[in-house]
Amino acid sequence: MEQFFMKGADISTVKEVEELGGAFYLDGEKKDLFEILSVKGINTVRLRLWVDPYDDNKEPYLGGTNDLQMTIELAKRAKKHGLQFMLDFHYSDFWADPKKQSKPKAWQDLTGKQLEDEVYRYTKATLEAFKDQDIEPEYVQIGNEITNGMLWPDGKTPSYLFEERRFQETAPQEKKDSYARLARLLKAGVRATRETLPAPNGKVILHLDFGGANDLYRGWFDEITAHEVDYDIIGLSYYPFWHGTLEDLRLNMEDISERYNKDVLVVETSYGFTGEKPKGSEAIFTEDLARIGGYPASVEGQAAFLRDLMKTMKGISGGRGLGIVYWEPAWLQVAGTSWASYAGMKYGNDMGDMGNHWSNQAMFDFDGNALDSLNVFKNGASE
Repeated sequence: MEQFFMKGADISTVKEVEELGGAFYLDGEKKDLFEILSVKGINTVRLRLWVDPYDDNKEPYLGGTNDLQMTIELAKRAKKHGLQFMLDFHYSDFWADPKKQSKPKAWQDLTGKQLEDEVYRYTKATLEAFKDQDIEPEYVQIGNEITNGMLWPDGKTPSYLFEERRFQETAPQEKKDSYARLARLLKAGVRATRETLPAPNGKVILHLDFGGANDLYRGWFDEITAHEVDYDIIGLSYYPFWHGTLEDLRLNMEDISERYNKDVLVVETSYGFTGEKPKGSEAIFTEDLARIGGYPASVEGQAAFLRDLMKTMKGISGGRGLGIVYWEPAWLQVAGTSWASYAGMKYGNDMGDMGNHWSNQAMFDFDGNALDSLNVFKNGASE
């Protein structure tokens, strides 16, 4: 029997896009996004989850406003179309990544054992809610891009200095204590997952960014292994214009899959279909980033990158490369959508311009038409 190869998509903002008037088209015909993804060969959706993504006036933080109710709704739609489901716990009220890992507002005063107990309780209650709806996730991320820990300051670890490709210098005892605290928080989430979701569901993913940085993954997972944290899969973010070459990624995955005897999975990736930005919006992806990434800023370049990434994953020794997840291929540029409201930015202490800065890395054009590059998921690395 051929091994399942994940061809995934994180479509967490789709409800926000739809509510603001965005629509999706396949060969000129308007269709439900989940139907299009299924037709094009996507077999898994990844959905992020925030605890309470609303300000004091109950206004949404935006970026999809992915609370439990929203995530359950999207998971139902995915399962209806025969897609597997990966749940991405951020353990925050808004975006969690190496730059920010803010505690949920309701957890601000919790520390130590109280915080660990709340992680356990929240994780278990959340997974039971999915189980009650018969939409159990096949995969569960305990934290999102937890390179520098999570639930700061309690679970913060020495920062990885990307420009210098090393961890910050930290006193040995302080480093040891920080990873011990993080390990206890991770164990709380893992224990709740194991108790709630029987195998084969609930495969646990631990996720870092900068997929080409082998020193990062060795340093981090050596510590986590020493603290005996239970998990199944090493998740990586890999954006070729930020995270090194495909060869860097390959060498890292070959090493860590053997070193820790774990499968590896790229849970976030993307590439621009154009260097242009939609009218009235900014864009992260540019022609300059395309030159760094090594593929043209075009639909063909986007497809070529994905084919090469799939080929790399399928070539990992022992079948350890499980697949890829494309990040937000359906985040269309529609009026009102934004990665954050000002209140959301303030919560995460991450201020910037509002709007969707990702739309030229989607796999639909600015009018919502499915791009030919989506066929890579159906045809695989061979086309």
